[in-house]
Amino acid sequence: MVKEIKDKIEEAFEDKRWSEIKAESSWQIFKIMSEFVEGFDKLNKIGPCVTMFGSARTAEGTQYYDLAVDIAHRLTKAGYGVITGGGPGIMEAANKGAQQDGGKSVGLNIDLPFEQHPNAYIDADKLINFNYFFVRKVMFVKYAQGFIVLPGGFGTMDELFEALTLIQTQKIGKFPIVLVGIDYWGGLIKWMEDTVLTGYNNVGPDDMKLLLLTDSAEDAVQHINKFYGKYLLSPNF
Repeated sequence: MVKEIKDKIEEAFEDKRWSEIKAESSWQIFKIMSEFVEGFDKLNKIGPCVTMFGSARTAEGTQYYDLAVDIAHRLTKAGYGVITGGGPGIMEAANKGAQQDGGKSVGLNIDLPFEQHPNAYIDADKLINFNYFFVRKVMFVKYAQGFIVLPGGFGTMDELFEALTLIQTQKIGKFPIVLVGIDYWGGLIKWMEDTVLTGYNNVGPDDMKLLLLTDSAEDAVQHINKFYGKYLLSPNF
């Protein structure tokens, strides 16, 4: 058994010496640093933004695509820039809405084997390409004055729950989070209230107050504006 494991390890590193592997790791650190530097440099200049999430698979002309366009347009009229993941679907819709009247339209794109390519509605000087998900996620959170989350899949939920966790644990400043789509998110909220909160006491009542659930573009933007009627606009950490 020990010999089998040893053989597998040797096979995995057959063409590489240990020193080469360590050298590659060192260069990877510099690549990661360069992505942080580029992201911080560009986003520091943009000003207050709201990050919008949702599925890359949402088709143009559908309910949530059109709603994302409307919300993003309202956000830029209120003085915010809009940050998205830079791809198609809801991301494209949000960037499209942001650009309608010359608002700031930011895209944090990531190289993926499917689905992801930069959409046509990102400002040319505000497109940033990432190789590392974790670097990109830092940018979404650091410069967001709020999250607006439309229907999406694992990636959308990943961003949502990471933000909730960071706010709950006070690792970042509190900011408003809006879930758009009562039919889509309502079941999740009910489960969290009935099971996670009441049934098992795994979150507190104040944690649930971090979320607003709505179908209204007006309510989504008003919720963010109302929050910043009390708090200063600033990066979250």
